Amino acid sequence: MIVLLFGVMYFMMIRPQQKRRREAEQMQRSLTVGDEVVTVGGLHGTVAGVDDDVVSIEIAPGVHARYSRPSIARVIPRSEPVTETTADQIIDPEKRD
Repeated sequence: MIVLLFGVMYFMMIRPQQKRRREAEQMQRSLTVGDEVVTVGGLHGTVAGVDDDVVSIEIAPGVHARYSRPSIARVIPRSEPVTETTADQIIDPEKRD
């Protein structure tokens, strides 16, 4: 019974945590200049430089802060470019076919 309990704990708690840790380490290793990131403390910025264990983040134009790689929580995915629409491009709801 105890062996079964440890087996369930391993597959329900330990293994998923190891997977998340591996994914976080891989994300931190793949940081490149220009990536939008969020730190563990919630600071948003753009990667301005990457060294062995230090990442330089631009938090405002001309303002750089240095962080260790493990303090990067996530990379914000790049979204599609937003295009401007003009009034002529907006379809009037009353003129639907």
